[in-house]
Amino acid sequence: MTSHSHENCQALLGSLSEYIDGELPSDLCTEIEKHLEGCENCRVVLNTTRRTIDLVQIPAEGSPLPSEVRERLFKRLDLNEFLNSNH
Repeated sequence: MTSHSHENCQALLGSLSEYIDGELPSDLCTEIEKHLEGCENCRVVLNTTRRTIDLVQIPAEGSPLPSEVRERLFKRLDLNEFLNSNH
């Protein structure tokens, strides 16, 4: 197991949303992807965040996430303040 700086992890987590949304410059994306290759913890956070985003987005076709499922998810993620916004 290779060691790495947790400062790199903090920087990645600070840019995670922009990375997922494709809003970062390509050189920064390359740097993040290099970090992800050697850091399983950050890969888990990235994958979990992507899955969570997929769960809360309304599919283009089909029904939205059932309100009780959405409520449990938001409470679990400690996002109660967003429960009543936009939906």
